[in-house]
Amino acid sequence: MLHARPAPNAEAAPAPLEHGGDLSAARRRFPDAPETWIDLSTGINPHTYPVGALPEECFARLPEPATLLALEESAARAYGVADARAIVAAPGAQALIQMLPRVLPGRRVGILGPTYAEHAASWRRAGRDVVACADASELADCDVAVIVNPNNPTGRAIERDALLALARHTRLVVDESFADLAPAESIAGDAAACGAIVLRSFGKTFGLAGVRLGFVIAPLDLSARLREGFGPWPVSGPAIALGARALGDRDWLMATRDRLEHDIARLDTLLRVAGFDIVGGTPLFRLAAQDRAPAIADRLGRAGVHVRHFPEHPRWLRFGIPADGAWARLEAALRGAP
Repeated sequence: MLHARPAPNAEAAPAPLEHGGDLSAARRRFPDAPETWIDLSTGINPHTYPVGALPEECFARLPEPATLLALEESAARAYGVADARAIVAAPGAQALIQMLPRVLPGRRVGILGPTYAEHAASWRRAGRDVVACADASELADCDVAVIVNPNNPTGRAIERDALLALARHTRLVVDESFADLAPAESIAGDAAACGAIVLRSFGKTFGLAGVRLGFVIAPLDLSARLREGFGPWPVSGPAIALGARALGDRDWLMATRDRLEHDIARLDTLLRVAGFDIVGGTPLFRLAAQDRAPAIADRLGRAGVHVRHFPEHPRWLRFGIPADGAWARLEAALRGAP
């Protein structure tokens, strides 16, 4: 059984965190902006994996255990995990972020920041003491250590040897949601043996965030508990069929890496010409900074271009990769920004 520790003042629901991708909020703020909007506020690949036809039975029937096992075996091959029992499929990495505080003990949780805010929020809701750490060396004194690697939004990457060393001192959780396109520092293949927990996202790399599919790699005792916690149908039949197909398509992934390398260089050039400093990023987004970032974000919004701003870091804007038909509009909007 999984038991969630009640959070203090649980009856007072906290306000939802701000994320990218909320076009409805952007439309309310900029009602006169032209349609169709260009959404660059998320780090989702604009070059979507070709879905193609899916078997009708994956919509009409409950997913069978054999097909779920086949999906997890595909994920094991893709992530370099020797034993597929260590992998658990889930309805997105976000679901795993919310599940982990239910199954992991430990009062003091260190999170290497700044990073994706849902990690801290999930542990706080579970009543844990969350410590924001500016350096990975500070995490060794915590019961649980959380690192997003490569990081969102800064793109910071911690070397795999340093991660494996940290796992000897604390229960290490590594969110590798952006690691498919920058795999050098991934510890997914070592997680089960060293006691670490690794989260992987399917939708970001394959441009299919709406599928809601993610994976956790963990020691076998913990992966069994997580599998039990999600129950017999953790992900949908279409997600299983599509996930297994895409994860096995190494040619598409390699071609996409090359394509995004060209795209990110093009985006860097546009941002520098517009007066931004590139302060971080991954192959799927760039974090850029300049003093007039809030005014530029507003001008982009009025032009129907949605980017991610950070109230706690007002000089920062995060830009995703534009789709093929959106580059000209982005360039025009940046030229017109004050």
